[in-house]
Amino acid sequence: MKLAYSPTSPYVRKVMVLLHETGQLDDVTLMPVATTPLAVDETLLPSNPLGKVPALERPEGPALYDSRVICAYLNDRAKGTLYGKDARHWEILTLEATADGILDAALAMTYEARMRPADKQMPEWVDGQWNKIARACSALNTRWMSHLSGPLDMGQVSVACALAYVDFRHDARGWRKGNDALAAWYEAFDSRPSMQATRPPA
Repeated sequence: MKLAYSPTSPYVRKVMVLLHETGQLDDVTLMPVATTPLAVDETLLPSNPLGKVPALERPEGPALYDSRVICAYLNDRAKGTLYGKDARHWEILTLEATADGILDAALAMTYEARMRPADKQMPEWVDGQWNKIARACSALNTRWMSHLSGPLDMGQVSVACALAYVDFRHDARGWRKGNDALAAWYEAFDSRPSMQATRPPA
C-alpha cells in the first residue's frame, strides 16, 4: 500500500498513529506530498480528486481518502478493536468527529493567517473558529473523560492528534485553561510511543 503523506498534516498523523498501534507500519510506503488549497500537488489527484492528504492506494480496490475512511479500513485490515464492537462504537465515532471538527477549525485559522492577504483577514471569523475549539475542549473535559481514560480506541487517538495540532499551530490560545482533566489526560497519552514517533517537524 502507498500513503500520500505530509508530516505536518494532523489527519495524516491519525493514520500514522493507527499504523503504529496496529503493527502495520511496514505494510505502507509513504509518498511525501506538498499540497495546499491554492497549490494542489498534481501527483495526488489520481488518488484523491479533492487534492487532500491522506490518501491510501491499496491493491484490492480504488484509493481511499479522508482520514476516517482510511483509519476504519486499516483497523478492519488488522482485525483491530479501535472502533469497538459494542455500544462504545457510537461514542468512538462521536469523539472522532469532535476531534476532526477541532482540526477543521484549527486548520481554517492556519490557512486564514498563511494564505489570505493581511488586509483581507477577518479576526472575528478566526475567533469564531477558535470558539468551536474552546467549546469542544470544554465538552471533552466535562463529558468524555471516563471514555478517554478507558481502553485505547480511535476516539482517543483522534482527540490526541487534534490537541497536538492546536498546540503545534495555536499554542498561544491556551486550550488547557479550565480543562485540567483533559490536559492531564493528553499529557499522559502524548507519551505513547506512537505519538512520539509521529511528531511533526519543528
